[in-house]
Amino acid sequence: MDVAGRGVEAGVEMRVEADVAMVLAGFARTLRAAGVPVTPDRTAAFLTAAAEVGAGDRAGVYWAGRATLCADPDHLRLYDLAFDDWFGGRQPRARGPEQPPTLPPTTMAALESEAGSGVPEDEQDPLRAAASSSEVLRHRDVADLDDVARTQMRQLLAELDVRLPSRRSSRRRPSGRGELDVRRTLREELRRGGEPGPLRYRRAARRPRRVVWLVDVSGSMAPYADVLLRLAHAQVRAGVGQGRSRVEVFTIGTRLTRVTPAFAHRDVELALRAAGEQVPDWSGGTRLGETLAAFNERWGRRGVARGAVVVVCSDGWERGDPVLLGEQVHQLHRLAHRLVWVNPHRGKEGYQPVQGGMAAVLPYVDDFVAGHSVASYARLMEVVARA
Repeated sequence: MDVAGRGVEAGVEMRVEADVAMVLAGFARTLRAAGVPVTPDRTAAFLTAAAEVGAGDRAGVYWAGRATLCADPDHLRLYDLAFDDWFGGRQPRARGPEQPPTLPPTTMAALESEAGSGVPEDEQDPLRAAASSSEVLRHRDVADLDDVARTQMRQLLAELDVRLPSRRSSRRRPSGRGELDVRRTLREELRRGGEPGPLRYRRAARRPRRVVWLVDVSGSMAPYADVLLRLAHAQVRAGVGQGRSRVEVFTIGTRLTRVTPAFAHRDVELALRAAGEQVPDWSGGTRLGETLAAFNERWGRRGVARGAVVVVCSDGWERGDPVLLGEQVHQLHRLAHRLVWVNPHRGKEGYQPVQGGMAAVLPYVDDFVAGHSVASYARLMEVVARA
C-alpha cells in the first residue's frame, strides 16, 4: 500500500475511534444525568477499560462501565436502566456474567468498526446510532400508541423513579451538623466524668407528605386516564410501609369517586380493574366545578387536602360554570401545600390554555405541567417528589 493509501486508512481509523469515544462518553453523561456521580476521572477510566476489552464486545462494554462508573451498590440499578436506554435492548433487572447486555445492531456497527469493519453509515452523527427506540417512545404521545407500543410504554412507566414528597417533622434526630444537641452533649460528657469531648448536633427529621390525586376520567381524557391512574397506583405502592396511607386517589368527571381502596392491590392491572368497577362515569361528561366542590366539602376541608400535594389531572374542559371551577380550585389551593395541574395538551405544539376552565384555574396553580408522554410523566414525578 502506498503512503497516500496508508494516510487515508489512518484518517478513517482515527475518525472511527473518535466516533466510538463520543458514543461511550455520551453514555457517561447520560448516567450522570440519571443521578450517578460520574466524574471526569471515572469517564476516562471507562474509555480506557472499554478500549482494553474491545469496544465491539457487548459484554465487555457493560462490565467495563459497571466496574469504573459505579462507586456504590445503590448505583447499579440506575446504571442498568441508563445502559438499556442508551444502547437499547432491554434486559432483565437481575444480570450476571452469563447474561450480558445485548447492544442493537446499529450501535454494534459503530463499535465494531473500531476493529476495522468499516465506517458506520451514520458517521455524520455517531450519537444518533446509539439512540434506542425506547428513547423515541419516551417522547411520543401516549394517545397515538398502538397495542405493542403501549406495552413497551407500560414497562417504561414501571421504571420511573416514584417517591413521596417529604416535610419537616417536629422531632429531631442525631446529625453531623445542624443545631447543637445540648442534652446529648452533656450526657456524653457525664459518662466521661466531666472531661470535655466533641459537640453533638441534631436536625429536624423528615416525614412523608400526603399526596392527593384527582384524575379526570371524562371522554376527552380517555386516552390518558389509564396511564395517569397507573402513576397514582405507583405512588400508592411507594407509600406502603410508611405508616398510615399517605396517598389518596379520586376520579372526577360528572361525580367524585374515591378509588384508594381498589389501589391496595399490588398488581396494577387488578387495581385498575377494581377501580373501573367503582367508577360509574368513565368516559362521560365533565363537571369539574361540582366534583371539586364535593371533594372540598367531604374530604378537603376535613384534613385530606390540608398540607398535602394535590395533583389534578385534567384538560380543563368544563361543561359547567367556569367561575364555580375557579372558586373551588382557589379553595383547594388555600388548603393544599402545593397544587399541581397536569394537562395532556400542555406539551403539544401550539397549545394555549385559553378555554374557560383552564383560564379560571391557572391563577391558583403552583405547577402547570404536561402529561402526554413518558418523558412528561417522569418530569411530573420529579415535581411531586420535590414539592
